[in-house]
Amino acid sequence: MIPNSAQNGEARVPPDSVAPPDVRRLAVVVNGRAKNVTAEVISTLDRILKGGDLFVSRSLEDAREIARTLVASGYGTVLTGGGDGTFTVMVTEVVREARRTGKPLPRFGLLKLGTGNSLAWVVGARDVKGRELGADIERLRHHAGSRRMRLVEVDGIISPFCGLGADARVLADYNRVKELLSKTPLRRVAPGPLSYAVAAVTRSLPRELFARKAHCRIVNDGGEAFRIGEKGSVLAGPFPRGAVLYEGPMRFAALSTIPYYGYGFRMFPYAEERPDRMHLRLTTMSPFEFLLHLRDIWRGAYEGSERLFDYLVESVTIELEPEVAFQIGGDLRGMRRRVSVQLSPTPIELVDLYAPPTIPP
Repeated sequence: MIPNSAQNGEARVPPDSVAPPDVRRLAVVVNGRAKNVTAEVISTLDRILKGGDLFVSRSLEDAREIARTLVASGYGTVLTGGGDGTFTVMVTEVVREARRTGKPLPRFGLLKLGTGNSLAWVVGARDVKGRELGADIERLRHHAGSRRMRLVEVDGIISPFCGLGADARVLADYNRVKELLSKTPLRRVAPGPLSYAVAAVTRSLPRELFARKAHCRIVNDGGEAFRIGEKGSVLAGPFPRGAVLYEGPMRFAALSTIPYYGYGFRMFPYAEERPDRMHLRLTTMSPFEFLLHLRDIWRGAYEGSERLFDYLVESVTIELEPEVAFQIGGDLRGMRRRVSVQLSPTPIELVDLYAPPTIPP
């Protein structure tokens, strides 16, 4: 059993994380560039919300202005409509504005209107369209419970996950394939699993067969860290602040506080082991081993590999040579040689359809 340092005062909840009492006051923020955010969807949402509580964001500048309005107006619940990137941008901007002004945070929830949607697997969000939107919004407004959780914070961005190396390169390949398919009769299914499959088979895997693995050094910058083995058992640790957790070759390294990547890929099976730690996963696995065990890896059930390294960490710095691709919340962020990642000090309240219903005061 891993000791929970949150009970010993190591991880504290900042006072500005308390949600406003009336969670029924709801705003919806949609990504105007998301696959499923059509003019019809926007029109439907406008009718449901009677105009004033619908916000359409098409740029980072839009998101920042919307965040200022949401915090100043005291909304109790903010639903984002789009993929993981939309959620990441809005949570980051709203938390930043709440920190700046000292005002309380709203709850955050999801309308599954984009691609990726890793959080949808965590909180029970479903695909919605047309008439279902009204029912889903009412359900989220009046009947959905919530859970408090902390996300990953890196480069000032708050997100469920981030990754370096092969997963970010696959994302870059996916974006290229999606762009190509969008110019063909397959354009309607381009932003989805088909493009990922085509990208992996035709681009990512062939390249990984011959790619040289980067040299990686990971230093613990936070509280006690642990290396995790089969079924969450402790293999090594605790490692103190300043300890080198890993040094050697790396094919990819990623951190998350939720179990899933998009499409139900359970990449981080220990992400919910402790609320005061992130799951850091690193691998030197070859493409052949990955494909051979893909089913178990997808389910989060693959264990025992000498080329898979799992840790529970609070804050780390990752140094790489040469530089590798980097993604935050499924959005590419260029190439990096050094990244510092921490568990966000600001918890958020996440609308969760699996949680007991919240009874408004």
